[in-house]
Order: sequence, then structure tokens, then C-alpha cells
Amino acid sequence: MTSCPVPPLDVDLRPGSPPVLRTDVPGDPAAWAAEHRGALRAAVVDHGSVLVRGLGLADAGTVADVASRLTDRLVLEREAFAPRQLQPSGLYSATPWPANQPMCMHHELSYAMEFPGLLLFACLTAPAEGGATAVADAPTVLDALPADLTSRFEREGWLLLRSYNDEIGAPWPEAFGTDDRGAVEAYCRANGIDVEWQPDGGLRTRQRRSAVVRHPVTGRRCWFNQVAFLNEWTLAEEVREYLVDVYGPEGLPFTTAYGDGDPIGEDVVALLNSVYERHTAREPWHDGDLLLVDNVRTAHSREAYTGPREVLVALADPVHLADCSPTVPVGAP
Repeated sequence: MTSCPVPPLDVDLRPGSPPVLRTDVPGDPAAWAAEHRGALRAAVVDHGSVLVRGLGLADAGTVADVASRLTDRLVLEREAFAPRQLQPSGLYSATPWPANQPMCMHHELSYAMEFPGLLLFACLTAPAEGGATAVADAPTVLDALPADLTSRFEREGWLLLRSYNDEIGAPWPEAFGTDDRGAVEAYCRANGIDVEWQPDGGLRTRQRRSAVVRHPVTGRRCWFNQVAFLNEWTLAEEVREYLVDVYGPEGLPFTTAYGDGDPIGEDVVALLNSVYERHTAREPWHDGDLLLVDNVRTAHSREAYTGPREVLVALADPVHLADCSPTVPVGAP
């Protein structure tokens, strides 16, 4: 007895919106995900992201079951810049961020040596207004940026400069998953991160990474970094002024620089964010939605919102930077 063929996925492609797959799953979402795993993952490779509407995801257990069917392995977050809650199932809460402030475009953990290749965002409660997880195609963004700017970033890479403290962002024991300084130093040595302990017990780090990589499956060149998102000029003006006043320009919780250490100007950060905005696709969340994102091919953001919003995140299928044709050696000059 032969099994019935799985019908092809009818993905709705509309300008300004991520690809949307509308389905009706009155029964077991995990069984549906297992049945359509190959087609869904192929659609993510083709389009960079796919929003599945109609799964009816209502709780963390169901989301975890669906994630286990669609992924090979979940990734444990390291070097987090903001604390978020790890669920017993291996899922994470969304990154805590003020609801009235947008979270700009970025690629998850693009400053790490190993990062998730696939992201799953599951909406249990959609906000009253706003709050979309928007996406932008990294090859398209790369092509839209000025050639002299991208050439410099390809030659030099980018620097992430962090100052861990107990007031802003994730403290270093939480970010590295240990309060053992020796273990932190060993991790940093293995991952090309320079370490500088502060007299008050704080930690400063520097790490250089490639800003342009090749997709490990398709080979397409992608603008893959957090140059704009983690730069001081992306912060609201009053927030930046406060942080500089309290910590000084050298002690900001995070900022970015060119790979040779030169500061990145406010005009460059504004340009990067404007190019992202021109190529942003967004779709308002509905309760029960699932968004799959190729983390190398596609940047994502979170828009400001009002009302309760509950989105769970799965970081999955790790990719190593060495498999993405990095353009600069890791470390800090």
C-alpha cells in the first residue's frame, strides 16, 4: 500500500511581506510539521523565511514538539547581550526589549564563531498593535549598500566592543553560562575574543568578525553582522547620552567599530538602517503563527508594539563561521 503524496506548499508571495503559507491544522501541529518538514525547509532555502499561519500554536509544549520535528538540533545561546528566559524544552523567551522601542535588523549571534542556521519564532499572543518580527534579505541588502563601504568591511571585518556590568544587559556570568573567570577566559581564547577584567569585577571584550559571508548551502554572499544593531548610534539619543555620561565613551555596554578599530560614524549607521528599512518585509502576528528564518540569508527585527506580546524562539541547526568563507581572521587587532 503506497502512501498519499504530500500536496505542494502554496506559499503566498506579496511585495512588502514575507512569504506566507496559509494552512488549517485542526489536529496535531507536530505531526503536520513532520509531514511537511522537507517542503518547509526547502521553502526557507528558496525564500529566506516563511510564515506559517493556521498551525494554532497555543503553548510552549506544542511549540517545542513542532521545533523538534523541523530542526536537527537546538543551540544553547552564549554571549547573549540581553538576558532572556530559557524554557525547559530548550526554547527561549523573546529578548527583553522596551515595547516602545524597535529592535533593529540583525542576524542572531552573528558575532559568535558558531551561530544558529535556522530560527523559529512562535507567536502565542499577538500584540494589540505593531510588534511584527520583520525580515530583510541579506544578499539584497549587500547589493544595495555602497560598494566602497562593503569593500572596506570585507577587507577589515567589524569589531564588537562590550563592557559587561550588572546594570545594563546580561552580566558576564549569565552571558557565558558560568561565574568561573578561568572558564570564561578559556572560552574567549577558543573563540578569538580579547578579555580585559576591570577593577570593579566587570569585563570588557573585543572580537573581530567578518561582515560579509557566503551562505553555507547556496554560496550566496550575505551582509551578515550586527554592525548597526549593536552600535551606539542606533540607541535612542537620550539613552546614548545617559550611558556615555555614566560609563564614559570607552565603557558603553556595547558598540561596534571597523575591523581596524576606527569608529563607525553616525552617518554610516543611519545609512545601514535606512537600507535595511527599504528592504524590510513585515506581516502582523496572529495568535498561533510560526515564522521560520534562515539566519544567514535573512536579517530580522522586532517592531515597537502595544499590548501583551508572547513570542517563543528556537535557535537551531548550528553553523560554524569557518563554513561560511569568512573574509578576515577572528580575533581583535
